[in-house]
Amino acid sequence: MTFGEKLVDASAVHGRLCVGIDPHDSLLAAWGLPTSVEGLREFSRICVEAVSDTVALVKPQVAFYERFGSAGFAVLEETIAELRARGCLVLADAKRGDIGSTMAGYATAWLDPDSPLASDAVTVSPYLGFHSLDPVLELAERYAKGVFVLAATSNPEARQLQDQRDAHGRSISQQIVDQVAAANRVHTDRGDIGNIGVVVGATLEHPPELAEIGGPILLPGVGAQGATARDVSLIAPDNQFLAFPNVSRAILSHGPEIGDLRRSVADNAAGYPGFPRS
Repeated sequence: MTFGEKLVDASAVHGRLCVGIDPHDSLLAAWGLPTSVEGLREFSRICVEAVSDTVALVKPQVAFYERFGSAGFAVLEETIAELRARGCLVLADAKRGDIGSTMAGYATAWLDPDSPLASDAVTVSPYLGFHSLDPVLELAERYAKGVFVLAATSNPEARQLQDQRDAHGRSISQQIVDQVAAANRVHTDRGDIGNIGVVVGATLEHPPELAEIGGPILLPGVGAQGATARDVSLIAPDNQFLAFPNVSRAILSHGPEIGDLRRSVADNAAGYPGFPRS
């Protein structure tokens, strides 16, 4: 069973929402928690209780753990392990990108089942060349793990790079999407869903064409950044079942009470129903 199939099956139960765990300073303060490892651990504990059995995918933002050094990584390891022990799919938002043995090291850290950071999927950057990702793509195929490739991000400065076009008129973002689609064909040619997905900002005015992607689409920017269910449907009109909106601030702002967070998750997830695989 591929990661894509696991994710679609999870969405049939919980809807297509991806919720981020983003313990930045302002949220810790709003929850009455200190900016410390202790605050980080309590924030993460509350999030696990609130979302582990209510959403299809949970996305811890690695940077907010990494800033506390080894102690922060220990909390991240605990959080990932607890989410997965509860049957929740975990996407490590690490956005790693390098070449050769270094990329292989990142792949092992986040996708190898024996790693203390082992997750179900990881975000990566292709901007050292798509084939610089080969080590992580190969490990994903070996272990049926997911990889979300940054394709068209919503930050304004990205447009200068990602919108550049080749001789055939394809933007760099579209070229990345097309390469992901090609990587997924080993599965889609058999009618299955691939392990490789893309990250496409839900607020984009001119997103790449995604009809042939064959893997999951992560759509940040929903909620606090202004994108809506209508934007999601416009970006992925032909494959809504693969479109997973990422909502973080709009949900986490309702903490720290677990009941309030769970209600916010339910309210947001109602707009993004899952689609059982036939």
